[in-house]
Amino acid sequence: MQAETVIAVAATVVALGSLWVSYSQGKAARVHNRQSLRPILQIRRIRNDQEGMAGFQVVNAGLGPAVVTDSVVRWDGVVVGAWNRDVKDLVFEPVDWPQTYSLRRGSAVLVGQTTFLVRFDSDDPERLRRFYDRIKTRLVITLHYESVYGGEGFVVSSDFPE
Repeated sequence: MQAETVIAVAATVVALGSLWVSYSQGKAARVHNRQSLRPILQIRRIRNDQEGMAGFQVVNAGLGPAVVTDSVVRWDGVVVGAWNRDVKDLVFEPVDWPQTYSLRRGSAVLVGQTTFLVRFDSDDPERLRRFYDRIKTRLVITLHYESVYGGEGFVVSSDFPE
């Protein structure tokens, strides 16, 4: 083999190696950027007898905003619709009317944002206990969401063990 051929082959190998390293680094940077903006929604059941309130609270504990793509509400295991005012009218009785916060498709839950999906306030501990037991055993709210990049299909639900 001539020296020029060896040099050309070595240069080609070095160039291909550099191309592979650049591609790998770019891919790793894209994965890192997605993970650095990943939202993590949590739904918490809250009952505070001292403050006289009970409900479901949604928290974004992640590093990026969560964009809601869908919501599903189950009452006694039956799907009754998306989490909105119409479902509130179906699920709750006027005597125990809670405050609610709807998360419609396209709504954003910002980083660190905490809000009640359902909140019931009462000075009567028995009414508060009945309301909490009812939402704890009968109401399930499931939120589908994604990051600003989209397409991840994250899901969080109020249906979790104690």
